[in-house]
Amino acid sequence: MDTELSSVLAAADQLVEAFGRHDTDAYFAAFAPDASFIFHNLDHVLMSRADYRAEWRLWEERDGFRVKDCRSSERAVRLAGDVAIFSHRVETTVEFNGEPVTSVERETIVFERSEDGSWLAIHEHLSKLP
Repeated sequence: MDTELSSVLAAADQLVEAFGRHDTDAYFAAFAPDASFIFHNLDHVLMSRADYRAEWRLWEERDGFRVKDCRSSERAVRLAGDVAIFSHRVETTVEFNGEPVTSVERETIVFERSEDGSWLAIHEHLSKLP
């Protein structure tokens, strides 16, 4: 496999694994400060990592939100210079006030190559499966 593709997949794996263990520091570190986020369960776009982190904290405090597990499948990467588009099917189990909820969705994460050669997420779009 191409080295660049492997590097993007490794960055995606780290992001998904951090999310799946509710490791907020590692998870949010995978995103650029000016990353944007579109989630089917929100009526507005989150225009920064700080906006998303604030929403996450609200979910934790108001809803007892906690990620329990996350599995990625049907993964694909498309490179376009210093940008990589990663898409996958994601099965996530979360808890809301102690009650488990599992969802299966499609997700696209756009990565940009940093000056040091690493890949940082700059956009995430989560969609319901039909």
